[in-house]
Amino acid sequence: MLYVGRTTTDGTDEGFYLDASRSRAVFICGKRGSGKSYTLGVILEELALAGNVLVIVADPMGIFHTMRLPNEPQRQALWDWNLGATGVPVRLLPPGDPEVRYGRDVLRVLRDRDVDVRSFRINPSDLSNEGWLELFSLDMAQPMGLILLRALQKCRARSGQHFFVPDIVSAVQNDPLSKEASAQALTLRLETAANEWDLFTTHYQDLSESFSTGMVNVLDLSVLDNSRFGLRNLVLSVLVRHLFARRRQARMQEELNLSPDVPRIWLAIDEAQEFVPSGKSTLSKEGLIQWVKEGRQPGLSLVVATQQPGAVDKELLSQCDLIISHKITAADDVDALNRLNQAYMGGREMRVMLRQLARTGEAVLIDDTAERATVLQVRPRKSRHGGGET
Repeated sequence: MLYVGRTTTDGTDEGFYLDASRSRAVFICGKRGSGKSYTLGVILEELALAGNVLVIVADPMGIFHTMRLPNEPQRQALWDWNLGATGVPVRLLPPGDPEVRYGRDVLRVLRDRDVDVRSFRINPSDLSNEGWLELFSLDMAQPMGLILLRALQKCRARSGQHFFVPDIVSAVQNDPLSKEASAQALTLRLETAANEWDLFTTHYQDLSESFSTGMVNVLDLSVLDNSRFGLRNLVLSVLVRHLFARRRQARMQEELNLSPDVPRIWLAIDEAQEFVPSGKSTLSKEGLIQWVKEGRQPGLSLVVATQQPGAVDKELLSQCDLIISHKITAADDVDALNRLNQAYMGGREMRVMLRQLARTGEAVLIDDTAERATVLQVRPRKSRHGGGET
C-alpha cells in the first residue's frame, strides 16, 4: 500500500493508499507548476521503498536523479505529516556514454551524491523490422525500404537476436538486388546511427539486467534531442517491448511456482504526450498501449504524467483506473478529463471539481477501483524534487 496523501470525507481527513499488490494504470496531470511531476515522485518513492518490484521512470526532463537527496527544504512540512526527509537509491541510466552525455564534472558530482550512473544501450536486433523502417521514415514501396527489409530478414535468419549495425550494413552492401545509389544512401544512414547516435550495443545485452529492485531506475531521455530521428521514442520503444516479453515469460515461471527472472514492473513516464500522442504515431506508442491494455496478467503497471491531458491518446486514458489531476485550465485539457466522468461521480462534472482546487498539492482523485471521486492532498516528498523553478 503506497501512501500518497490525504482525502477529506465528511470533514474527516483520512490517508489515501494506492494498492500496488496488483497491476495498475495511473494517470497524473496538471498544468506547469501544479505538482504533477512532484506527485509522480511520491509514488516512485513508495515503490522504491517497497523493494519487491522493478521501478523504472522514463525521464525526458532530467529531474528525477535528485531523488537520491533528502528533501531538506521541506523538512518542516514533512514533520507536520509525521514523515522524515530521506533520499532513495537511484540508478541513472543515460543512453550512451555517461561522460559524453553529462561531461566529466557533472558525472563526478552525481557519483559524489552516490547516484549509481551506468550506460544504457539498446540491441539493434530488439528493434522490429517495422521499427527500423519507421526510424528512417522508409516504407516497403521505396527502394531503400526494400533493401533495409531484406537486410534485416537476412540478419535475423542467420543470427537470430545476435546481430548488430555493422551486420546490417554488410547485408545491405552485399545485396545483389539493390541499386548502388540506394545502397550507399542507406549505408550512410546506418553508419550515422552506429557512429554518431551512441545508442546501439556492439554485443548482445539483456536489457532487463540494466535495472535493479529497491531503487528508482531513471532512464534519462533528456540527454537525447526531442526531435532528431525520434531517438527518445526509439529507446523507450525497444525497452517496452523487451520488458513486456520478459515479464510474459516470468509470469509463466510464477504459475509453475518457479522464481521469475524478472520481477513485477512499474513503468513511469513523465511528459507522456511525447510518447503516446493523440492523433499521430510514434515508435513507442503501440507498445505502450499494449502495455496498458494487456499488462495486468504479466504484472505490468504504468504511471503516466503530463501537462496536456488533451494531447495524450484517448485509448491510453480510457485504460487508467486511477486519475490524479492537479489544476488544469486549458479548455482542450479540461474537456479531455471531463469525458472520463464516471457514473459513481453522482452527476458532478470533472470540470467543476477542477475549478474548486485551491491549495498547492491538491488534486482531483478519480479512483475507479473504489468507485469514488474526491479531493486529494498529496503528501510532501521525502526525497528532493528536481522539477521546481530556479
